[in-house]
Amino acid sequence: METQQLSGIDASFLYLETPETPMHVAGLTYFELPPGFEGSFYQHFRKFFESRLHTIPIFSKRLAPSLYDLDHPGWVDEHELDLDYHLRETALPAPGTEEQLEEVISRLHANTLDRSRPLWQFYVITGLANGQGVLYSKVHHAAIDGGAGMAINKALYDVSATPRDVAPAPARSASSTGAPVSPTAVDPVKGVADIMANMMRQQIKLWQAAPEIVNSMTSAFLGKPGETPKALSTLQNLASQLPTLSAPKTPFNATITRERSYAARTISLSDAKAIAKASGAKLNDVVMAVCSGALRRYLQEKGQLPDKSLIAGVPISLREPGDTRQNNQVSGMLCQIATDIADPVERLKAIVKSSTDSKQIAGTFRDAVPQDFAFVGAPILLQLMMLVYGRSGLADKLPMPMNVTISNVPGPPMPLYCAGAKVTALHPVSIPAHGAALNITVQSYMDALNFGLTADRRAVPDVARLGDYLVAAAAELKAAVAGG
Repeated sequence: METQQLSGIDASFLYLETPETPMHVAGLTYFELPPGFEGSFYQHFRKFFESRLHTIPIFSKRLAPSLYDLDHPGWVDEHELDLDYHLRETALPAPGTEEQLEEVISRLHANTLDRSRPLWQFYVITGLANGQGVLYSKVHHAAIDGGAGMAINKALYDVSATPRDVAPAPARSASSTGAPVSPTAVDPVKGVADIMANMMRQQIKLWQAAPEIVNSMTSAFLGKPGETPKALSTLQNLASQLPTLSAPKTPFNATITRERSYAARTISLSDAKAIAKASGAKLNDVVMAVCSGALRRYLQEKGQLPDKSLIAGVPISLREPGDTRQNNQVSGMLCQIATDIADPVERLKAIVKSSTDSKQIAGTFRDAVPQDFAFVGAPILLQLMMLVYGRSGLADKLPMPMNVTISNVPGPPMPLYCAGAKVTALHPVSIPAHGAALNITVQSYMDALNFGLTADRRAVPDVARLGDYLVAAAAELKAAVAGG
């Protein structure tokens, strides 16, 4: 059975996972049933999904550990996919409110995925009072990032109510249908030799990349005649920020539990674009300004607003246009979100400056950050470190580099359909972490910015209130910047 080894960055999401810190991402697809639809939409969707399952290769692969967990695991074909486990249905009790739905999502999202199976689960949820249905789709972050998630969406959704024809799955070879081979069944000598050879290949790759990294860094530091070297100005910016790039203490900087809280909220994409145009900001700056306004009000009401600005960790995609590989290609930056500034216009200006400086720093050194790594015993050692970190409560005591995670994932601008049902909204559900117990992720869809606020329940029990403040902050910013 052929094994496709995970990269270091993909495998790291496995190593970071503990019972308190599940490392899966998810999405909520709200949909309206086709006119005149009768019967079970779950059964209808299941038949539709089965016809397209083969177009998502990662959904038919499971993890295979390396010999004695000395190296990164790999993906192997699942010889017998149990669709009853992976695709389920549930119904909300009456009256079927949004609050009840968010509570169900909180519980589903708190559960880790079974690593002996392909790392995904879907739930078709019915019973909402407005007659809409919801598809909750959960996939481990070791398999996908936001860009790869969009590739999965392409397999699930259509641009018309009539599903497009999809070529049937190719016939499986006899070799792919056999029972899996245990890593301990492999000759130990050969297994260890293969692992060491892989380590050598990884080191060689790093050495081969070194000239390109050196050239990039040299160009950055030397610059062009008559110009200030890019890296020099970047380092100057970084040096000026260092005194402030230690996140102030907030309720979000805490050791998290196994329980989650969740809220979904929506603001107008057109309004956000109008704010960006009127202020000269980027759309992502506007998103962070909306989050900043909501966080400021939330903490102020609790008497816990720091004098210093909160710092957001912001993921940055490294994926090239057209790259649909189902893996992780991501880096990140830290950005001050100006929660210490009362005026929404001045707050946005400060965010634009901080974001510009942070992007410059991240862009200058992106080629120097390896996207893969390997060392003997990584699965055991890194997972042990995470368990110790979580159980020790160090996140409650140590200074943190950030307070929250804020991520913006671009989505489709056109209406979508899923199994003939019209998609009305797409909301993300993401990952809180020790020391950053709140994650705010937003995805655009048609003329909407759909927010998903995922938090540790103990740290942020009233995340719905924070969600309401997001909507209010967007209205406040629109009135201040774009004239109402």
